[in-house]
Parts: sequence; C-alpha cells; structure tokens
Amino acid sequence: MHQTPAVTPISRETVSSQIRTQLLEWISTGELAPGNRMPSERELSEKFEVARTSVREAMQGLVSMGVVQRRGNRVYVAEHLPDVVLEPSGDGKTFIAELFETRRVLEVPLFEMAAQRASQEDRERIVAVAAQFDPQLDINDFRQLDREFHTTVAAACGNPLLIELYGKVLDQLFRSIEFFTLLSAESNQAEVARIIAESGEAHREIAEAFFSRDAEAVRFAAQSHLDAVEHSMVDDLD
Repeated sequence: MHQTPAVTPISRETVSSQIRTQLLEWISTGELAPGNRMPSERELSEKFEVARTSVREAMQGLVSMGVVQRRGNRVYVAEHLPDVVLEPSGDGKTFIAELFETRRVLEVPLFEMAAQRASQEDRERIVAVAAQFDPQLDINDFRQLDREFHTTVAAACGNPLLIELYGKVLDQLFRSIEFFTLLSAESNQAEVARIIAESGEAHREIAEAFFSRDAEAVRFAAQSHLDAVEHSMVDDLD
C-alpha cells in the first residue's frame, strides 16, 4: 500500500484549506502520483491530527478541482494521460540511452519553463531538497532523493499535463530492470559512488541557478547533468 509522506501537524486555522494545500503539494511533486489511491480519511486525520470532517472537506475540494476522483468508496489521484509502456528495442544500454534521450527532450525545456514560472516558495523548496544530497548516501536513498528533486523542479512549471507526462517517463527509467541491474552490480559500485557525488553537485548547481531566477543557467545545468549521467550509465558502467 502507498506509504503516506511525512507531514507537519496542521494548525487549527483554516484547517481544510491547509490540508488541501499539502495534499496538492504531494500530488504536484509526484509523492502521490496519478493513479495512486489517496490515503483514507482516517489515515489523514491521524497524520494531520485533525477531525475527519476537515479531511473530508479538503478532499471534496480536490474532487471539485478535478485533481482526485472517487471510485466507489475510494479516492484516487486523477490521471489525464495513459501509462507510458515501453519495451526495450535493443540491449539494456540501448534502452537506457533511449530513455535518457526522451527525458532530455522533456526535462531540459521543462526545467527552463519552471525556472521562469516558479514562486519564491518553489525556489526555496528546490534549494532545500538539493541541500540534502550527500556523497555518502547509499544508492537507494540517493535514487529516492533524486526522484524528489526532479519532480519538485518539474512541479514548478505549473502545467499538470507536462508534470504528469514527465513523471511517467521518470517511472520508466527508475523502474527499468536495465537501470537497476547496472546500479546494483558489484563491479560498478566505485563508479556508482562517483555518480552519486557528482550528481549531488549538479543538483545544487541547478538549484542555485533556479534560486537566482536564471532560466538559461538552469537549462545549461540540466543539460550538462543529463549528459554526464547518461555517459556514466552507458559508457562507464559494465
């Protein structure tokens, strides 16, 4: 079952609107992805430490906005696009190269757009996520934080369809057997440690450009980061 992300207890002022705002943030960053079942009223009321009536009101607001949908007695994050289902057309590394090529076409202009449209709160959030990268992270923690960083940046573009499409492409990359096999192979661990360290620096560079509202620098940093990771994955890992 989907694990509810960590939350900050909600104050008593405008309770339902605060709950709705936090749920919208989870959805926009991909923590609750399109098609995911929303946590139950009971789960949310316990997490937020509020009455279930406040949760119900917040959820109804999301239904009215078209962000979530009711299916019987359950509520799901709305999906506007079908799943992206890809089958490898060649060997594992060829498939990874194809995924990176697809990701580059979407991610670079999407990040540039987000840099132009982001609120100050978005920029501060992106810097905060980037600050969590550490060369000592293990690969599983790094991958989770990496996904959070990229989806947080993308969410700042303000276009729900682009955010959903980008998330589906990331899913294909992060869930691919080919990707997992390369990163988990014992012979690749020294190279993987280098990727983790260099990617952390690249994420901070993207975040700094983002905070400075320099869309051109964001575009360049995102392009350089993807090129470097693809080169490592395709050319340097066994």
